[in-house]
Amino acid sequence: MSQFRYVKNKLYVEGLSASYIIKNNKTPFYLYSQRQIENNFQNFKKNFKSINPLICFATKANTNHFVLKLLGNLGAGADVVSGGELLKSIKSGIKPNKIVFSGVGKTADEIQLAIKKNILLINIESESEARLINQIAKKLNKNVSVGFRINPNVDAKTHKKISTGKAENKFGISIKEFLNIYKNKAAFNNLKIDALSVHIGSQILSDIPYQKTLNILTSIILKNNINLKYVDLGGGFGINYQNNQKEINLSRYSKLVKNFQKKINCKIIFEPGRFILGNAGVLVNKVQYIKKGTKKTFVILDAGMNDFMRPALYDAYHDIIPLIKNNKKHSGLIEFVGPICETTCKFNQFKNFQKIAEGDYMAIKDVGAYGSSLSSNYNTKPLIAEIIVKNKTYKVIRKKQDLLKLIKA
Repeated sequence: MSQFRYVKNKLYVEGLSASYIIKNNKTPFYLYSQRQIENNFQNFKKNFKSINPLICFATKANTNHFVLKLLGNLGAGADVVSGGELLKSIKSGIKPNKIVFSGVGKTADEIQLAIKKNILLINIESESEARLINQIAKKLNKNVSVGFRINPNVDAKTHKKISTGKAENKFGISIKEFLNIYKNKAAFNNLKIDALSVHIGSQILSDIPYQKTLNILTSIILKNNINLKYVDLGGGFGINYQNNQKEINLSRYSKLVKNFQKKINCKIIFEPGRFILGNAGVLVNKVQYIKKGTKKTFVILDAGMNDFMRPALYDAYHDIIPLIKNNKKHSGLIEFVGPICETTCKFNQFKNFQKIAEGDYMAIKDVGAYGSSLSSNYNTKPLIAEIIVKNKTYKVIRKKQDLLKLIKA
């Protein structure tokens, strides 16, 4: 059940009115439900209970210290893609032996950091990277546990900008290239090939692409007699951004993974991000101006694409709802836009939205993942606050950036 709901026409987060929070906090700000995060994590864990996977939260989805600590306390590990995310995860209390380091462009400094911190796995994405890791490990007199990220050339049927498992994408290495490295693994004598990894894309709503990927992995592992400690199946699980979207059947996918695990006999790793945080946050904002155009009415918000990038970056759909319903309709088309000096600084458009006045407050839905983590100082705008609700109380978990400090930097 969603923790964002209307009570007597007022939007509530758990047991607290969003309007109450505005009294002491200037918009725009991110607003999360702690219970929703916890419920999402436990729901994911429950669906895969028979597999007992290591659930490594994809930290790029949300890097807030409080959120990472909360998930760590629930038993989550971390999937990181930079040295910064690695250090932030450890600082938030996530143990290094639950951290997987992915990404195509790890620097020598990042690789050295990962080795020194004794993380669980470094997922390799090219032969050049394998050589560099082996070289650094040799200098440090270490044997390093690694995985190889396979590009299975599977179309996840998602947006082209978040597809990662096709041959045309930059991620992973081809099956042929991996097998060549595996046959010559003696040349990488400081690497322990403990895992294979895949991640075919994001916002996936069907288990069919996952099933194809499992079949490919099964073939690779069994035909080549590869012994593994882990198979990292990545993440990419989609959520319902629109009412007509059908979510992935995790129960059915769990059975497929269980069958795979029996054949391969290894520990499974998942890397969910959006599924855990996506629907656990809204972006609260204020209507600054209402401007009538020739073809539509522009509702100009105080939040911009610097605060929330997904619509500009991916043409992503996010519903927008009022903090207070008035049951009156606006005739014609309205478009919610932000203040940034870019045409792409817009969020969504609607017909027959409720009547809006300047000074009203809105909430952009489902922004818990890839919201704050993609925000920037574009147009020299301070990063906005992040607030979390638990039952009937709230806590500021990141203060709004100070403008004077920003312009001194």
